[in-house]
Amino acid sequence: MTIKPLGERVVIQKIEKENVTASGIVLPDTAKEESNVATVIAVSEELKNSEDIHCDVVEGDKVIYSKYAGSEVEMDGESVIVLKYQDLLAKLN
Repeated sequence: MTIKPLGERVVIQKIEKENVTASGIVLPDTAKEESNVATVIAVSEELKNSEDIHCDVVEGDKVIYSKYAGSEVEMDGESVIVLKYQDLLAKLN
């Protein structure tokens, strides 16, 4: 199934943090902190074609997003987040 965001929205998928520290200590799931780094899955057509808003992200980009932004949904057994373009904070190179 494909997903097409509407309005000024993007769809992202979280990138899970590693569960091993740099020193080799394995962290249990209860000790892990939520990551706010994600990969862009889809960008709305309105953002791509807008003359008013300069959209800096495309599918495949890695981004940092606001921690409590968007709505998390299940799609094909995978969890994705649909959020407003303004809730993206930075693009990672």
